[in-house]
Amino acid sequence: MDDVLPPALAGWFEARGWSPRPHQLEMLAADAAGKHALLMAPTGAGKTLAGFLPSLAALTRAPREGLHTLYVSPLKALASDVQRNLLAPIAEAGLAIEVDTRTGDTSSDRKARQRVHPPQILLTTPESLSLLLSYPQAETMFATLERLVVDEIHAFAAGKRGDQLALAMARLQQLAPGLRRIGLSATIADPAPFQRWLAPDVDAASVQLVRCPQGAPPVIEILTPEDRIPWSGHNGRWAAAQVMKRIEAARLTIVFVNTRALAELLFQELWTLNDQALPIGIHHGSLAPEARRKVEAAMSTGRLRAIVATASLDLGIDWGNVDLVIQMGAPKGASRLLQRTGRANHRLEEASRALIVPGNRFEYLEAVAARDAVAANDLDQEPFRAGSLDVLAQHVFAMACAAPIAPDALYAEVRTAAPYAQLSRADFEGAVDVVATGGYALRAYERYRRLMPQGDGTLRLTHQRLAAQHRLNAGTIVEAVTMNVQFGRGGRAGGRSLGQVEEWFAGQLRVGDSFLFAGQVLEVTGFAGADIHVKMGRGTPSIPSYMGGRMPLATNLAARVRALLNTPARWPEMPADVAEWLAMQQLRSVLPGLDDLLIETFPRDGRWFMVVYGFAGRNAHQTLGMLLTQRMEAAGLAPLGFVASDYVVACWSLHEPNGLAALLSPDILEAELAEWVAASPFLRRAFRETAIIGGLIERTLPGQHKTGKALSVSSDLIYEVLRRHQPDHLLLSAAWNDARHKLTDLDRLAALLETAQSRLTHRRLARVSPLAVPVLLDIGRESVVGGSADSALLAEAEALTREAMTPD
Repeated sequence: MDDVLPPALAGWFEARGWSPRPHQLEMLAADAAGKHALLMAPTGAGKTLAGFLPSLAALTRAPREGLHTLYVSPLKALASDVQRNLLAPIAEAGLAIEVDTRTGDTSSDRKARQRVHPPQILLTTPESLSLLLSYPQAETMFATLERLVVDEIHAFAAGKRGDQLALAMARLQQLAPGLRRIGLSATIADPAPFQRWLAPDVDAASVQLVRCPQGAPPVIEILTPEDRIPWSGHNGRWAAAQVMKRIEAARLTIVFVNTRALAELLFQELWTLNDQALPIGIHHGSLAPEARRKVEAAMSTGRLRAIVATASLDLGIDWGNVDLVIQMGAPKGASRLLQRTGRANHRLEEASRALIVPGNRFEYLEAVAARDAVAANDLDQEPFRAGSLDVLAQHVFAMACAAPIAPDALYAEVRTAAPYAQLSRADFEGAVDVVATGGYALRAYERYRRLMPQGDGTLRLTHQRLAAQHRLNAGTIVEAVTMNVQFGRGGRAGGRSLGQVEEWFAGQLRVGDSFLFAGQVLEVTGFAGADIHVKMGRGTPSIPSYMGGRMPLATNLAARVRALLNTPARWPEMPADVAEWLAMQQLRSVLPGLDDLLIETFPRDGRWFMVVYGFAGRNAHQTLGMLLTQRMEAAGLAPLGFVASDYVVACWSLHEPNGLAALLSPDILEAELAEWVAASPFLRRAFRETAIIGGLIERTLPGQHKTGKALSVSSDLIYEVLRRHQPDHLLLSAAWNDARHKLTDLDRLAALLETAQSRLTHRRLARVSPLAVPVLLDIGRESVVGGSADSALLAEAEALTREAMTPD
């Protein structure tokens, strides 16, 4: 082994009774050949060690000072965990290698020392790396860099954090031309786009693909209730008592939920059921760093029996004594399920154990589909798209903080980053102009004059204080803010405050819409900055709200759910109540086909219901519901509201819907979409995020942090100026792109509308169908208020199910 590894490292393997795995040796060979590498290896295969072995071997053979290897992880907790696991072999092998971390939790004194005297191996995040590159010392600090390791590459490469890291990698390659890049992942469906993303100049052939054979297949169980699977609901909290029993029977359990709010609710619920007083913790991104570190330390030392967590513990943290993972609610994607399942056992030869707790009957089908997809290694993957222009503007600003920028050279450098390989010179100049002057409509304001031209053609900061302000505000993660609900007329302020709603929900409201809040039906009368003005409404709210997770259903899982609906031979595997539900749907109506669009219409309680089984995910259905109700209003159908889930969108109206193909014509994405965007705060909310990332709005000033209301007021003022005087402003375009891809999922919606024109199946029924019961119960959940809500919902559920499940 000495010809591959230096004696000290070879001796460390031998002392543990180990031999390097084939994929670890292949990573060493790729490095020796001067190639970049992408390693696909399951959890527990020594993936992280494989990524570091070339660095450890090089530093053992030829010790030197200065930064040698940079490790980038999407999570602060992962960087800290890797440091713990990396220090052990370094100490046990007697290697003189210094390792340190740099994240948002690192003290300012330590950060300053790292810039002057960096360790040989530095562990960081994309945000902290971008900030490091904004310092004048960056050129000296990174000149010695030889290796870059990007862990859990699948988790962020296709998003804005991936854009930010790709731009940082382009700069690092410029500062250290011999730099070799390594990517690591356990859950990549198609490696080719990741090879292109990882490679300098998008040269995928320069990135060697290294695969590790899969280990023991995971054991994934789906929890069935002691009585019946709920008809509706989104988070699986119905099973808290059964979950507590599983926790009691395991050594250490991670209970994953899809939102921070649900994490808090479930944690409290488990505590009330914790008769044995077992130590249970909670971990999510909103907790203070000290609280997160305390929980992580308790886990690593075996002082906890369970932890309730969000995506903050999704990725490769090595808790070797975890023996059970519980997923509350549907996982929404096979890759996420496999990633979370891999937290259990974390050893290649042992099967990881997971338990899915579906929130309702559709989620039971989704859980089966996800388990099947994992077994078939049919993983979902976020599509790659062109790099975000607001992230580009932030990067231009960061580079100007480090040194004067030469536009021609920076443009050439940026285009070596995969997301920006096709970037036009006009868009690049637009990003530079946003940084230099704010854009044409804002250039008269002194505060936006941040770059000035020099005689040599470069651009430099107008004042050095701008660099400090940039470092306080940089980053691509913009925390969601809330909007105030208060009584008042139109835009008039000063009304009584009722509380706050999440901005994602407020963004879909228009004047005249009604919604349920604080046990009351409220009607929107106007908007002013971060305030929603309302008056008392009447009847059923027209706009739904949800407490469940908002991650949309992955496309491949949607196809697998449809396949289950169309494979009666598999129904006997399911709980009897689910099988009966599907059989009765087949008897009374029809089941959605593999590639059609089923629409059911039926009367109930003096209204007409239209249920569209799109399986296109919550975001697309939410958008469709908004657009459909507008079109139904124009057609005189008197729509009263809609509700959307990952599987269906249901609208209800006073008059019977007809001409369904015309209602669902693809041109709805033109006139109605534009009208909706103009009538709601939707686009301006997206603009706030791009303006913050692009540097037009500062979240933090020295000694103070702006409130969500102040940020909204600032962004609304700039939005109005740009909309009137520069509608083609770069950041307005970026906001629209965000809205299209992230908030409305227009691509999936467009595909649904095309299906409606060629493969529409309409069933006009005399009463509600079995498959429509869950979505109608969601409508009931929104409508029932007051202390008798639970009993009223129960009575409604019984009446609905009796009506739906009775043969014609």
